[in-house]
Amino acid sequence: MPTLEFKGKQHVYAHHLTVPYRPLVPDFEKSHGDNPGQPDDNLIIHGDNLNALKALLPRYAGKVDCVYIDPPYNTGNEGWVYNDNVNSPLMREWLAQNGPVDGEDLERHDKWLCMMWPRLQLLRELLAEDGVLFISIDHNEDHHLRAMMSEVFGEDAYRNTFAVARVKKSIRERRKIRGLNFGYNLVQFYGKSSESLILPPTKHQPKKARWHAFDAPGRRPNMEYELFGHRPPAGRHWMFSEERARELIEAGELRANPRTGKPQYRLDPSDETMLDTDWTDLQEYDNKFNLPNAEKNVELIKRIISMVERPDAVVLDSFAGSGTTAHAVLAANDADGGNRRFILVECEDYADSVTAERVRRVIDGIPDSKDKDLRDGLSGSFTYHTLGDPIELEAMLSGEALPDYSSLAAYLLHTASGISAGADALEQLNEDGLFYETDELNYYLLYQPDIEWLRGNEGVLNELRAMRIEAESWSRNRRAVVFAPAKYMSQRALSDRHITFCQLPYDLHNGG
Repeated sequence: MPTLEFKGKQHVYAHHLTVPYRPLVPDFEKSHGDNPGQPDDNLIIHGDNLNALKALLPRYAGKVDCVYIDPPYNTGNEGWVYNDNVNSPLMREWLAQNGPVDGEDLERHDKWLCMMWPRLQLLRELLAEDGVLFISIDHNEDHHLRAMMSEVFGEDAYRNTFAVARVKKSIRERRKIRGLNFGYNLVQFYGKSSESLILPPTKHQPKKARWHAFDAPGRRPNMEYELFGHRPPAGRHWMFSEERARELIEAGELRANPRTGKPQYRLDPSDETMLDTDWTDLQEYDNKFNLPNAEKNVELIKRIISMVERPDAVVLDSFAGSGTTAHAVLAANDADGGNRRFILVECEDYADSVTAERVRRVIDGIPDSKDKDLRDGLSGSFTYHTLGDPIELEAMLSGEALPDYSSLAAYLLHTASGISAGADALEQLNEDGLFYETDELNYYLLYQPDIEWLRGNEGVLNELRAMRIEAESWSRNRRAVVFAPAKYMSQRALSDRHITFCQLPYDLHNGG
C-alpha cells in the first residue's frame, strides 16, 4: 500500500503512546443540569484534545459509537499553532523556529499532518468496533487526509465523501480571478471495521417514488396477458408472470399510469446499498446564536447522528468549537426520545464562556429564539471537566505526583488489560484492595496517595493477605492480579495461590 510521507512523521508516528494519562477533574460549578457527576452524564472537557483523548481511554476505549470532528482546514488564514510536546529535539527545534501556521509557512501541510496523526490514532482506539467517523474538511487538506486515514484506519475503512454547501461569496464586478469558488466543503466518512453499518442518510424532503414501464423487450407468450385493459406492445412482454403481477397490484407496487392507463411498477427510491452523497441542501455554517465564531450547522450533524442506529449512541467531538455537536445530540434526543450522549473537547479559553454556555442555553431554553423547541429548552445535563496532573508512575517514587485511588485504578486496569471502566466506577471494595472483577480475574490495588504509607508495611502483599485474596478469588474460579508497592513472598509462591503480582510503579503489563 502506498504511504504518505511528511516532515516529522517519524517523530509523531508513535507519539500517542508517549502522551501521559491525565485524570478528568470535574468542575461542578461549571457543570449544568440534574445529572452532573453521574457515570452516564454528557461531558465537556476543557484541555488540549490530544491529552483529553488519552484521558478518555480508561473509560471509553472501544465504546464511542460515532466521532464527528471539524479540525482546522489549514487554509493558511487561521494562524493555528502546533504545540504537541514531542520528545524529539529535532522536532522541537523545527517548531521553535516557526510561529503560527499561516499561508506564509511552506511547511504548514507537514505540521497539520503532525497534529492530526496522533489524534486520529487515539480516536481509533476510542471507537467501538462498529463505530463510524466523520471528518469535515475542504480542498486544502482533503487529499492528505484521505492518504493519512488509509494508513491509520486502513484502505477499506473509507466509505464515502459527502458534499456540503459553502456560504456563497459573490464577485461584484466582472474581472479576472485566480479560480472559481468550490461551492462546497466535504465530510469524509469512515468505518472502523466491516461491522460498521449505518442507516442510509435522508434529506428533509423524502424522494418521491419513481414509476417505470412494466414491459420489456422480447416475446414470451406466457407473459403477454391483458393488464389494466392493455396487452404488451408489439415485440415486447410484461416483466413478470400474471400471478406475480396480481401480487404487486395488491401491494401497491404495480398500477395503471394515471394519464395513459398503461401498467407501470414502482422503483424503490432508497437503495440501501448506495449513499446519497449530495448534501448541498445543507449549508455548513449558520449564525443563529450570535457567537464569536461561526457555527457548524446543527442539521448537518443531526443528519450524521441519524445514520447511527443506536438511540443511546456515544458521540464524540474533539474539536468542539461552539458546541454544535452537543446541540445536535440534544435535538436528536428531543425529537425521537433517544438517550444519546455527547463528549466535547475544546482547548481554547472559550470552552466555558462559549462552548459550555451555548449548551446551557440550549438545555434551559432561549426566550428570543424563533424555534419553539429552543425557546422551551431541549433539557439535558453535562459535567464540565478539566485535565489533572499527569499520572507518571516514576514520580510516585519521590511522591511528587500521587493520583487518587480511583484514577490510578482506572489507569492500571486499562494499561494492564485494555479494560475501560472509568475512575468514577472504581473504588476499593475491601481491605485487600479489590476494585474490579471479571469472569476470570479479580483486580486488587494496595495504594493510598501518601508517600509515607507507600513506603511502610500497610501496602505490602504478605502471606496473610495473599491467603485471603486466594480464598476470595479461587472460590469463584478466578485468578487474581495484585498491584502493590511491595511483596513479602516469591512470585512462585504467589503463583501457587493463582496470584500475579505487579509492583508499583513497575510491572504494569503483567496483569493482562
